[in-house]
Amino acid sequence: MASVLQLLTLPAHSKGFTAIPDSITTTESYPPTKTPRLDGDSDSPSAARGSNRTNQPIKIQVIGTTTQRSRTPRASLSLQQCIRRLLTRDNGGGLPATFEAIYNECFSVVCVSNAGEGLYATLKLELEQVVSSLCRELLSLPKTTPTLKSSPESDDADVAAASVAKEWINKFVKTCKEFEGKVALLQSLLTYLDQVYVQRTQVATIRKLAFSTFVRSIFENPQLMVTLRNSVRTVITAERYLRMSFAEKTEDIPSLISHLYTHHQYSAFEEFYREVTWQYYERKSSELAEGVFQNNPKEFFNEIQKLIEEEVQRSKLLLPVGSWSIIRDATVKALLGGRMNWIAANTIGDYLNHRDFKNLKAMNELFSDAEGDKVICSVFKVHIEKTVQSIVKDAAADDTMAQRLLDCRAVADAAIKKCFVEEQVTLMDSDASKAESTSTVPVKRPRQEFIYALTDAFTVGFKARRNKPAEMIARHLDKLMRKGQGAMSDAEFEVLLDSALGLYRFTDDKDVFRGFYLRALAKRLLLERSASQDFESAVLKKLKDQYDPEFSLGEEMFSDLTLSRELMVEYNNKLPADAPRRLSAMVLKPAAWPYSTQDQNIVLPSDMLLELDAFGKFYKTKHSNRKLIPQYNVASATIIGHFKAGKKELSVSLHQAIILLLFNTSTEMSFSEIFNEVRMVDSLLRLTLQSLACGKKKVLRKVPLGRDINDSDIFQFNDDFEDSRAKVHINSIQAKVSQEESKQTQTAIDSERMLTLDAAIVRIMKAKKELLHSQLINATTDAVKNHFVPEVKHIKARIEKLMEQEYMRRDEDQPQKLLYVA
Repeated sequence: MASVLQLLTLPAHSKGFTAIPDSITTTESYPPTKTPRLDGDSDSPSAARGSNRTNQPIKIQVIGTTTQRSRTPRASLSLQQCIRRLLTRDNGGGLPATFEAIYNECFSVVCVSNAGEGLYATLKLELEQVVSSLCRELLSLPKTTPTLKSSPESDDADVAAASVAKEWINKFVKTCKEFEGKVALLQSLLTYLDQVYVQRTQVATIRKLAFSTFVRSIFENPQLMVTLRNSVRTVITAERYLRMSFAEKTEDIPSLISHLYTHHQYSAFEEFYREVTWQYYERKSSELAEGVFQNNPKEFFNEIQKLIEEEVQRSKLLLPVGSWSIIRDATVKALLGGRMNWIAANTIGDYLNHRDFKNLKAMNELFSDAEGDKVICSVFKVHIEKTVQSIVKDAAADDTMAQRLLDCRAVADAAIKKCFVEEQVTLMDSDASKAESTSTVPVKRPRQEFIYALTDAFTVGFKARRNKPAEMIARHLDKLMRKGQGAMSDAEFEVLLDSALGLYRFTDDKDVFRGFYLRALAKRLLLERSASQDFESAVLKKLKDQYDPEFSLGEEMFSDLTLSRELMVEYNNKLPADAPRRLSAMVLKPAAWPYSTQDQNIVLPSDMLLELDAFGKFYKTKHSNRKLIPQYNVASATIIGHFKAGKKELSVSLHQAIILLLFNTSTEMSFSEIFNEVRMVDSLLRLTLQSLACGKKKVLRKVPLGRDINDSDIFQFNDDFEDSRAKVHINSIQAKVSQEESKQTQTAIDSERMLTLDAAIVRIMKAKKELLHSQLINATTDAVKNHFVPEVKHIKARIEKLMEQEYMRRDEDQPQKLLYVA
């Protein structure tokens, strides 16, 4: 019965019963006859159990195996020989027993004879002997040391060394594979040792025992590991330098890594592989930078991009996914280490100038991986700053300064948006975090440090030439307002205006911009040269709300124009029905308009004077205490010209109109005759004649021909004048900002600055009563910095002036302390 019980306790996956013939015999007839229940205490199964009439027990005999196993050394010795043969590569004459016999023998030793301890010790001994033998075999194999010198002369030797190393790795991989296969077979045959003895005694399983023995003798053998690493280094370096595709043609390296994973040795190998990669590319970087690319950092960067991509592809062929980023990181840092400033300083400018955003983006990503974010940002800032300074200092190209600055900023903005970006970090609440994830691409935003760098670069660059950038930005906006949107949509034109206004943020001379812009706005409104009143109002409101409240002066201009229109309607309604309506006057408040009285000595035609006198009398009846002062320099007129080509309506300035009307009585006049008639300032007269006789639209002829106006020149009415349009605008001197007007505007701004400084100093001293000289300078700078940044020498000069005017005085005991004089 003991043998039957043992069979019934076989593991579920065992095939133990298949080895036993189905041969069971009994000593009585079959089937047995039923017997009556003997007594009431007998259970139901007993009553139902068959029995013979003599009540003898049934005898079960299992044929084909012995009922008991002897614990003789001979049986263990037979199993030991089988284990030895299984672990040996050459089985010689073969195993002394079949796999089934070995399996049954293991059962007998472990389960029947309870001799699992001896079998386990035998297995351990055999494993140690076999692994030691494998170690000796590997040590006896031909091996090589790294000899790659990265020079063409050593190519043959390097190829030979790589071949030897490859063969050694192949042998090592084969050894690991065969050993692991033998261990797997042992696990199957010695199932009872694993399932019964090991679990009962809590010792290492066959697999753990075998692999720990293998690791101890193979992977912890210093000599073997040196040979393995040298072989791997030689093969990988050969593939990198000599372009020998050992790794692509064989599975040696990936197979080796698979076995390293099996024995938990991959982390050390990964670190070694990373170190080899770092050393190789560090040496490669030096060779390239100090060799063929010594004076060409741009080509050097292109080359290292190729090397990085090659290494990434190599990692995908050889290494597991988790190692790809580690090896790429080592490659990038080794190639770029210590050379990022050199690369960036000599390439970023060229990339920006040629809009090479592809390489710029690649550089940003690689520099970020190499912890060089600050390097590329610093070089980017320096390049933009130098570019802005060169544009601002180029006095010969002042007319195009604003457009060139806009182009520079557009390129920089595009580079930031396309190249210098980072993933946007979003904070999610608890409910949102439970939402299903999506596969959308993460939103990226421009990196803030580059936006700050761009702002700082423009701000510093504008200081290279104080006041001028602000003036040219105002002039550029004036051109846009005169030209209008053309074929652009309202949205596109608004974007164009916003980009120009964006430059205003970078200048410290905001009062200069305000002064020039308001003067240009006044001229556009007075001469009716603005392309769109709606855009004028929108830009003015934006300047007031977002930049400087003092732009509210512009709103007063629009109010004056509205009142003037209403006044002219009232004036024309009072004229006789048959009287011509030829006058259109604008009555303006001097404080709201940045123009002063000038050029009042010109002689107007008599009919013009009559019109002006009539309007003056009308205005006096409404406002007796006010005085009208004509501003001829911003006046315009529309006159009718009769030419051979037909009648043309000429839109001209008042100065041009006065001169043209002279030719109603004469078809030819000399320069001196014209001067005597109009009594105009000489310089203004010459420029006006030049616009009429030397421009694109020559209403007058000049004899002799030429661009300059001389005292001896003769002017004739050009009866042959032609133009495809019925209404012709002739550019006037007033439509251009002359150098003299620019000086006058700057002078007015300087005067306003002195008054602003005086007011700020007095206000501060009145509040503080006493301050140190240095403290007053700092407080004054802070008070006016929203309008302009004053120079210290100017503040000192105003302080001295105010002390002369007895607004303050120096303390007698402390000369550096200033006291307010009430």
